Amino acid sequence: MTDPRENGLTLDPRYDAAGLVTAVVTAAGRGEVLMVAHMNADALAATRATGRATFWSRSRQALWVKGETSGNFLNVREMRIDCDQDAIWIIAEPVGPACHTGARSCFYRRIGPDGLERVE
Repeated sequence: MTDPRENGLTLDPRYDAAGLVTAVVTAAGRGEVLMVAHMNADALAATRATGRATFWSRSRQALWVKGETSGNFLNVREMRIDCDQDAIWIIAEPVGPACHTGARSCFYRRIGPDGLERVE
């Protein structure tokens, strides 16, 4: 039997028990992973409407537009959803660093044999 969520063309995100899907953000052109965050239905709708990546903050329990305080927005070029619609891939043009630490990507450390190593 064909599952319309997996094979159809209707956007029907499979939110978890908390009402969230994981969102992975990569840089347009370079393909570098910039950050991972979560989206609820409102964040997904806001991102689609504005073209700026909007997420759900689990710690603050509120929507947040990436860059609204720093100016380091993520301008969305394309969004894709995985086969069972429980993860979103955002391809974005970053305006400044993506990480709140000032690093270009939130993934600026590798796990090495002796602990963490900076890779930027």
